Amino acid sequence: MATTQNPYLMFSADDVQVLSRKTVYRGFAQIEQLKICHRLFEDNSFSQPIQRELVKRPEAAGILLYDSKKQLFALIEQFRIGAIDDKDSAWQLEVVAGLVDEGETAAQTVVREAMEESGIQIDNPQLIFSFYPSAGACNELFHLYAADTELSHTNQIFGVMDEAENIRLHVLKFEQLESLLTQASYLCNSPVIIALQWLSMHLAMTRQ
Repeated sequence: MATTQNPYLMFSADDVQVLSRKTVYRGFAQIEQLKICHRLFEDNSFSQPIQRELVKRPEAAGILLYDSKKQLFALIEQFRIGAIDDKDSAWQLEVVAGLVDEGETAAQTVVREAMEESGIQIDNPQLIFSFYPSAGACNELFHLYAADTELSHTNQIFGVMDEAENIRLHVLKFEQLESLLTQASYLCNSPVIIALQWLSMHLAMTRQ
């Protein structure tokens, strides 16, 4: 049994045995079928072989854009296939985000995406968290950043046409944060919820 750098975790990456691994689908996403064994909490022995399907995705990065001077923050709205069966809407309120291209760092990704999806140039994005949005089935690692930058009240349409992007920019007031975070149906994806919770705490700390 190997140790992990996280003191709250009992097992590490070395406590999984990959018995077989093959790609079963390759399209906009890639799906692998794996057979694995992993250690058990009871006695540190290994489990019986388990078969799982894994949706493989590149790393992604997003950024919360806010303006502390004007007390504004920016979100985007766009269609999402994952919400196609949502009873309310397949369009989501999100932070600016995109996939990390080959040879690109996550910080470089959010600088590029900020320009493509909001027309805003940023220089020094601040990393908030890196996390797995859906580790039960997908390996995507999401890097969430924030940047205090200049915003205006202007709401515009952005996106890269070759990537079928049609993105509406929302510039909102800090006073709208509470209603967004307390209305259960307004925010439906983890990056935007985490980002706005971080902004709420950040503002509370700066006001002390």
